[in-house]
Amino acid sequence: MNIKIIFASLVAALSLAFTSCDDGKTYAELLQSEDQYVNNFLADHIVYNDIPADTVFEVGEDAPYYRIDEEGQIYMQVIDPGTPGNMAKADDLIYFRYTRYNLRYYEDGKFTYSGGNSDDMSQANTSFRYNNYTLQSSSQWGSGIQRPLALLPVDCQVNLVVKSQYGFTSELADVQPYLFELRYYRPRI
Repeated sequence: MNIKIIFASLVAALSLAFTSCDDGKTYAELLQSEDQYVNNFLADHIVYNDIPADTVFEVGEDAPYYRIDEEGQIYMQVIDPGTPGNMAKADDLIYFRYTRYNLRYYEDGKFTYSGGNSDDMSQANTSFRYNNYTLQSSSQWGSGIQRPLALLPVDCQVNLVVKSQYGFTSELADVQPYLFELRYYRPRI
């Protein structure tokens, strides 16, 4: 829990440090633009502001996006709920494949660019240690991509809207929200 507080404090300090970043905009203006990008995307989808009490999510490409944090920084659509009982435990090594889209470039229901390693098996494996942010190999991805694993089994597949505060730590100052298509895996023994 202390790591999360330290991480949040670091984000807040960085936020204050970046008073002017993009096209002369203040940090507050960048956050406002980020909210607009997310709202523009979510306006084309069904959104539920609460997680089901029984954590049984609607599933599929037409499933709703669920707000999975109180601040509205992360929204999740469940594509495949995974295998019941296959939950991650603290410090488990989790591999993931992802495609991500910058919500700034979402227009008319489409994206103009994507990045990630979902379609290119020659790219290096991406992984993190679940809930272990003391390791740079885990913290570099931000905490957002780990959030679904608190609710779903490791072999789930989700679409995840992540605002910059919970995204890649190297991109905090960019204040850009992303849509991630994520698949999680355990290491093969």
